[in-house]
This record gives sequence, structure tokens and C-alpha cells, in this order.
Amino acid sequence: MTALDDRVQQGFIAAGIPAELVKELLEAFTEAKRRFYRDDLRPSEIEGARFSEAVFRILEWATTQQYTPLGGNLPKVPTLMGKLEQATAAPESIRFHIPRTLRLIYDIRNKRDVAHLSDGIDPNQQDATMVVRNMEWVLAELVRLHHNVSATEAHGIIVALVSKDVPLIQVFDGFPRVLKQLKASDHMLALLYWRGVDGASFTELHSWARAGMRANLKRTLNALDTKDLIHLNGDRYVLTHLGERDVEQRKLLEPQ
Repeated sequence: MTALDDRVQQGFIAAGIPAELVKELLEAFTEAKRRFYRDDLRPSEIEGARFSEAVFRILEWATTQQYTPLGGNLPKVPTLMGKLEQATAAPESIRFHIPRTLRLIYDIRNKRDVAHLSDGIDPNQQDATMVVRNMEWVLAELVRLHHNVSATEAHGIIVALVSKDVPLIQVFDGFPRVLKQLKASDHMLALLYWRGVDGASFTELHSWARAGMRANLKRTLNALDTKDLIHLNGDRYVLTHLGERDVEQRKLLEPQ
């Protein structure tokens, strides 16, 4: 577990959320993101339902100090939503916004029949993308509510948490090895995606680059900056939202 993972987990537990629910929440989120990066879209949607069930239990606990035991059957989603709406002492996000987002994830899974697709049918990438993006928002909202941080800080924590889980990169004693032969610009994009909101200095990127990339590294980074894929923030390069989408849409994170 990284320091960031531990910060998120301990923040939830310090807020009183039962440890087994925190564990289930973070495991479901991490597994869905990992499968999404690997282009394994169907399990992303299935894990989205697992994630939703963990969140509904957390919302039960937040409003009643009780929750449906793991392994037990949750009430039907409309019933859960109705009970949460009636918890007038709770924040609106717990009563309305998070439950409605979870309902959307459930609807994608059930109405598209993700859990029962035959082997000859490919899952829909748009559905999987929608599921994981909504999961990110829900987790960021839970962080905001239970870690006493702003919405911007919560989003940054989740972006950083997500970015560290990149199958393409394996870290050896602090050195990130990119497990695929990429051109220099894509190599840098993958590294900066992995670094998340912390970004990386030129010195770090130079040391992580393959030998043949180092001589023209400044030119490579300038070209990415010109395309608005990265931004030089002080002395550190960070990926822009456009850069994040480019990495994900071109499936750069899948190891060969």
C-alpha cells in the first residue's frame, strides 16, 4: 500500500466508517480501474456494481449507524434511495447525488445485461468509461465528505490515487520501468500519467527515459506542451486533461 492509499483508507476509518467497508470500497475501485486500463471492459462494469454496493452500505452507515452485512442482500435500489432521501439530517450528496449516480451504474449493468453477455458480444466501451468516471466522482465525493477537504482537494487525491495504478509501469527501487517499446513522446505521456498531480521534473524524466530518448528530450517535451498535452508548472511537468484523455483513448497504458 502506498502512502496515498494509506491516507485515503485511514481517513475513512478515522471518520468512523467500518474498516471492512473501506476495504471493500477501495478494492472494488482499484480492480475496476485496473481492468479498465487493460481494456477488459466487461469486468469494469461488473466491478462497478460491487463498488456501488459498498458505497450503498457506507451510506446506510452514514445515515443510520447500521449497514447490511457484506455477503447479505441489500434492499432494492429504489428502496435504498427512498430511505436515504428521508435522512433529512444528512448532506444532500448522501441523500440524493451519490445514490442517483450509483443508480446510473446499476442501470448500465442491468439494462445492458453486462453480467450475462454471451462470449460473442463485445461490451460497450462508452458504458465502461461512463462507469469508471462516475466511480471516480463518487469516491472523490466520499473523500470530500469524510476527509474534511475541499472538492478540488478531494478530486486531486483521487486523480493521484488512480494515476498510480498503471499496468504499463513497474517500479524497481523507485525507478519506473515502462513495459512497452514506445516512441519518446508516448513514453513521457505514460510516465506523467503515472505521476499524476505530482508531475515530474526534467531531471526525473531524463533519468527515466530510455538512452536513445535523452538527447532530444527537451524538444519532445516542448512538442507535447505545444499540443496542450502537458503543462510546465514551475519546474515540474504535469499532464493536462487533454493529455489524460489522449493516453486513455489510445490505450497507452496496456503492457505488451
